[in-house]
Amino acid sequence: MAVATAFVGHYNTTFDADRAQLAPLYQDGSMLTFEGTQIQGQAAIIEHLATKLTFQTSQTHVTTMDAQPTNGGILVYVTGNIVVDGDAEKALKYSHIFHLLPAGEAFWVQNDMFRLTYF
Repeated sequence: MAVATAFVGHYNTTFDADRAQLAPLYQDGSMLTFEGTQIQGQAAIIEHLATKLTFQTSQTHVTTMDAQPTNGGILVYVTGNIVVDGDAEKALKYSHIFHLLPAGEAFWVQNDMFRLTYF
């Protein structure tokens, strides 16, 4: 659970500060599904996150996080709130799933699924 907690903290801090800096977390075999749009490969994922989202700034706040070991990796499920473009009155609920695989002492994102939740 410590690896998942550290990863999610790093990911969210970087996502909020400069999404282009998330590149080292992905590889060419990585796949992202962001609000139903599937993107594969490090360069395409970073291009999408850095230039194609409908908001410029964000502040993510984790509400819950669960992690389970997989065959050598970690499956992480996160829920929370995201404030976009400084509009704190309209914080959006989201869910985020990561499948992390080891790369030496670090982990990289094999699969990444993000959805806003409207309930």
